[in-house]
Amino acid sequence: MKVLGIVGSRRKKGNTSYLVQQALNAIESKEVKTELIFLGDYNIRGCTGCEGCKDTYKCVIMDDMQKLYLLILDCDAIILGSPTYFYNITSDMKAFIERLYCFQIFAEDDRSVWSSINEVLGGKYAVVISICEQNDEKDMGFTSDAMSKPLEGLGYRVLSTVKVLQLFKKGDALQNQNALEQVQEAAEKLEKTFRLRKETEKKLKLDVE
Repeated sequence: MKVLGIVGSRRKKGNTSYLVQQALNAIESKEVKTELIFLGDYNIRGCTGCEGCKDTYKCVIMDDMQKLYLLILDCDAIILGSPTYFYNITSDMKAFIERLYCFQIFAEDDRSVWSSINEVLGGKYAVVISICEQNDEKDMGFTSDAMSKPLEGLGYRVLSTVKVLQLFKKGDALQNQNALEQVQEAAEKLEKTFRLRKETEKKLKLDVE
């Protein structure tokens, strides 16, 4: 199993980064390989709506997103993390998600009929971690949904949506036991779900044989 952690914050030692890393650390083992990337390290433009990916399912914009496509296609699950900027995800995360549009498949005569590359290939899993400095969840706005909804449309099964409030200063996440427990549980659920899938695949294969 390969899990890709994707941090939408520019602060590599910030709270979002720490919680995504905690999730990865919770499941890394001989059976689970993990990798962490910071979107701020990549030059990623937003989707232009050119539909150049319509027939090939490959984006025609030649920037650093091309490097990430290889990692995304190769992993079994992703863990997305973003702080809340003006009631939404960061611009880095927004551009990244927009560029996953090329993985969607639409019927030629009816765009209400659609699928996705991930769905066709058997489906993948995701965990979403959203962070807000305020005390009230409503102040998180669209942050969680802005990640989970597109992922669902892209054929990911979002197993957990972790929402953490009152994180502002560097290191606040280290002192928030509830946040640490939430990401730990989300990571463990991801691992257990994948293990169940592999066990079932083996059983079905034996039944067929």
